[in-house]
Amino acid sequence: MPAPLSSAATAVPPSSHATSPRAVLSLLTSLFFTWGFITVINNTLLPHLRSVFDLNYTQTTLIESVWFIAYFFASIPSARLIERIGYQKSMVFGLSMMAVGALLMIPAARLPSYGVTLVALFVIACGITLLQVSANPYVAVLGSPETASSRLNLVQAFNSLGATLAPLFGAYLILGRSNSGTAEAGHVLTQAEKLADAQAVQLPYLIVAAVLVILALVIARFKMPAMHHGETSRVSDDERAKLSLWKHRNLVFGIPAIFIYLIAEIGVANLFINFTGQPEIGGLSHEQGAHYLFLLWGGMLVGRFVGSWAMKKTTAERVLAFCALGAFVVMLIAALGTGHVAMWALISVGLFHSVMFPTIFTLGIKGLGPLTEEGAGLLIMAIAGGALVVVQGWLADTVGLQLSFLLTAVCELYVLFYAVWGSKATNALPDAHVD
Repeated sequence: MPAPLSSAATAVPPSSHATSPRAVLSLLTSLFFTWGFITVINNTLLPHLRSVFDLNYTQTTLIESVWFIAYFFASIPSARLIERIGYQKSMVFGLSMMAVGALLMIPAARLPSYGVTLVALFVIACGITLLQVSANPYVAVLGSPETASSRLNLVQAFNSLGATLAPLFGAYLILGRSNSGTAEAGHVLTQAEKLADAQAVQLPYLIVAAVLVILALVIARFKMPAMHHGETSRVSDDERAKLSLWKHRNLVFGIPAIFIYLIAEIGVANLFINFTGQPEIGGLSHEQGAHYLFLLWGGMLVGRFVGSWAMKKTTAERVLAFCALGAFVVMLIAALGTGHVAMWALISVGLFHSVMFPTIFTLGIKGLGPLTEEGAGLLIMAIAGGALVVVQGWLADTVGLQLSFLLTAVCELYVLFYAVWGSKATNALPDAHVD
């Protein structure tokens, strides 16, 4: 495994050749914004591809499963790459990989090919995984350990800003320019319309690729404090052998908490547009549904700013517990209610989901000391839980789309358990930070 990040790996203090941690934090918000934006484009892409390729819900959610399987396969290689080339170069490499994947969407649209689309999205997701493994723990140690949850919630708010704007981008450039996106419910596309719709994704992903290349060049030229493993701070092999990740309850229960939470978040986001299109819920077109999806992600944006403030007033565990309970209630309403009550309940879950990932992450690595990087890698790998959204797709095909959201309600209960008991740190080790 890569060398530890926290007490074993500290940042070089800012010098004339390195930018201040505050400036670095500001720059890193662009990375969080970017991968939030690109991830949520999928939410508008999936109903589009469902129409183009005549997919059922299981096949549609399989596309997103491939996306999140990348987190499982790419997390450990990403951590090893960071050890070899450093955090800054890894971020540049991750952005470049995402640009390649975005460009692959162009031949996928021209063919059109369901298989090439899956490959392109897998490559983009591998790039995002590398950014996640490098940026999340970097932000966590870029200041006082006591404010790590607040700090990560703050930068994750910009992730939500990207996620909030993405549906508008997708609605205008994908759904708004396609027959499937503007058609009334029940309209059957001709073969010519399907071909034209498939090619509608070329311009959006060309724009995305160009932005990623520009951002990679900016990051490459930025003077970031280097995370290095000095001889004076490094834990010896003998001391490391005595330490175990599995003695830290907050990590042991935090890994499944991330895994299970991602099932909930991705299930809601991916099936939202189809949910609003149900006659008994909203009867909206895909393009109209994408504008309401904007409100779902907007709730996450607002919630993360509020959560960052709230965690300065009370504990992160209490904020997480409140949000988990609120999410459970609104998901029951969404699954069992009707009409606009159910629709707005599903929209409101974004507000409660907002703090969950960054808070679980920082609680999970709390007190890991020299084991921080290894623990962070496992937590990022747990994002692969989003791949199990295919289970909700199967439930939607089996018992109905609306009732499938009962799975989400159950997921919220585990997050509540983690906030109340599972997040309590055991065998805590000293943490280091970058001032």
